[in-house]
Amino acid sequence: MGAAVHRPARLDDATRLFEVRRRSILELAPSGMSVENAEAWATRLTRSGMQRKLRELEIWIAELDGVIAGWGAIHGDFLEGLYTAPEYAGQGVGAGLLNRLETLMRGRGFGAVRAEASSNAKSFYLRRGYRATGPQTPAGAWPITKQLLT
Repeated sequence: MGAAVHRPARLDDATRLFEVRRRSILELAPSGMSVENAEAWATRLTRSGMQRKLRELEIWIAELDGVIAGWGAIHGDFLEGLYTAPEYAGQGVGAGLLNRLETLMRGRGFGAVRAEASSNAKSFYLRRGYRATGPQTPAGAWPITKQLLT
C-alpha cells in the first residue's frame, strides 16, 4: 500500500464519506461498545446531515489509489470526527490523517486540539499524545485534548 493522499473534501464526496463513517462505526466500534450503541451512533447522521457537515466543517480525505480510505473534520481547535474505512483500519490511515489535521491547527496558531473520543477510539488518541480531560459523557464520549504548541 502506498502513502495516502490528503485532500480537502468536496460536496460531491458526501455519499462516499457518509458510507465510510457508517461502515467504520458498524464494523469497528463494537470492539469498544455494544452493537446496539454502535447502530444508534451510526444512524444519528443522515446523508443530508453529511452534506451539511461538508458546508460547515473543514473536512479532509485520505485517499489510496482514488479510494476514500478515511476522513477527518475540524472546526477551529476542535476535532469533529475521524473515521477510517474498516478495510484500512490499523494501516496508518487514521494516524496520518490525524497528523495532517493537527498540523493544520498548529499552523493556525491553536495551542491545543480538543475532541471527544468514542470508547473504541480512546486508546488510539491516548497513544498519540492526547489525554483525558474529564469523565465519560452521558452520550458515551471521552473528552480529550492534546497540546500542539510548546
